Amino acid sequence: MVKNITTNLDIIESLLYFWQASSEGEKVGESYIKSIVEFPDMKYLYNDEFNEESARKVLSSISNRELISNGTKTEMRYWNNNMWMMEDLGFTNLMIKPIKTLHSDKFLEKINKNPKADKYENIEIVFLPGHFDEYYIDGNKLIINFFRVIVDIFDEDKITIGGVDFDDYIEEKLIELIEK
Repeated sequence: MVKNITTNLDIIESLLYFWQASSEGEKVGESYIKSIVEFPDMKYLYNDEFNEESARKVLSSISNRELISNGTKTEMRYWNNNMWMMEDLGFTNLMIKPIKTLHSDKFLEKINKNPKADKYENIEIVFLPGHFDEYYIDGNKLIINFFRVIVDIFDEDKITIGGVDFDDYIEEKLIELIEK
């Protein structure tokens, strides 16, 4: 039986400072950028084409107000996604609001009705600044690409991921997690 579902916003909180400072023209130090790319959960973004050094290079170029030269497709996507966050911090905050106020325990009752719910006692939902993939599942972790959280500009209470209602999406992926 699942007893606890937690939400991990450590990386997004760190990036929120990065986006704010960078949008105001402040230089974010390399040690801070390095601390972001070294978060253990950032490993879900890393592959043959995009690694820790790629993420550092992208964030450093943003902080230095530079374009990326000779970047891979993934590095360019990551650069674009992060720049998008800095264009309108008000909109960024609208994207962050539902994840900060997510009461993930509300999914417990439905999940525990599943016969496979005894697989994990604790589940963690992690929001990452991704590039292409919408989500990942790794053991008891549901990793969601923060950049896929969409807020309707005409109705701030209408939040979706992949065209699906925010809560419904998370519930669906949590069920997938316990059934894996």
